[in-house]
Amino acid sequence: MMLVSLFRLLSFLPLPVLHAAGAALGWLVYLLSPSYRRRLKDNLARAGLSHVLPAAVQEAGKNVLELPFIWCAPQERVLAAVTIEDDALVKEALAAGRGIVFLTPHLGCFEVTAQTMAARMPLTVLYRPPRKAILKPLVEGARARPNLHLAPANLSGVRMLLKALKGGGLIGLLPDQVPQNGEGVWAGFFGKPAYTMTLPGKLHGMTGAPILLTYAERLPRGRGFVMRFVRFEENLGETPEQQARAINRAMEKLVARCPAQYFWSYNRYKVPAGVTPPGEPMPGGDAS
Repeated sequence: MMLVSLFRLLSFLPLPVLHAAGAALGWLVYLLSPSYRRRLKDNLARAGLSHVLPAAVQEAGKNVLELPFIWCAPQERVLAAVTIEDDALVKEALAAGRGIVFLTPHLGCFEVTAQTMAARMPLTVLYRPPRKAILKPLVEGARARPNLHLAPANLSGVRMLLKALKGGGLIGLLPDQVPQNGEGVWAGFFGKPAYTMTLPGKLHGMTGAPILLTYAERLPRGRGFVMRFVRFEENLGETPEQQARAINRAMEKLVARCPAQYFWSYNRYKVPAGVTPPGEPMPGGDAS
């Protein structure tokens, strides 16, 4: 496939070159796409972060052009670009023997976090195939790394995640990925209701597995990434709504660590098919 060949070719380039080209690409897309520009500006303004717009434009482009390196370069080359900090939290959580639920938002180089953890021990991650069929061979092939297991975003995938946790293993979720109908609840995210997955709270409640936050901050001038772990300190509560709000609060605090590197152009506030928008009457006359 031409796209796969292109990504493999680009993967030979040094990361500083890819990031420099990505920064330029970010500005090009920003200037040429009114819808992209509007969403980026609106989301940053809502979060009170309009001042990071120029950096966010460049970081978004870097996010795209680093993918050939992350997905197609030899694993040892990718791992050499990552420095790990605060992994004492991982060792502490593993000692409990209940597995770990890693929550990684669209922050920094979120694609490299799974590879880095899987290089140390088996990791099962929730995976939703890309909507465009042309991307599927590339994405699935790129993520087929040793010890990295893909759990489809359906009931069988949830069973895989549960089995991994019950065996004391590691699982990874993108908590700010918009779930499908029936898999989430509305909860505030930077001041606006966002349909938020309930799976992290459910898995924690069923297994007692500790929750850890992780992200890989992109270093300037293509010097690589720093992968950090952060303790989940919010009170989860009992109901799915309480848990979703707690997770979103934790994500907001994580984003505040390097706000320009959040994927602000992601349509976090979309209404999935079949889901009643927040504030509209529910079927049967109940309020949302």
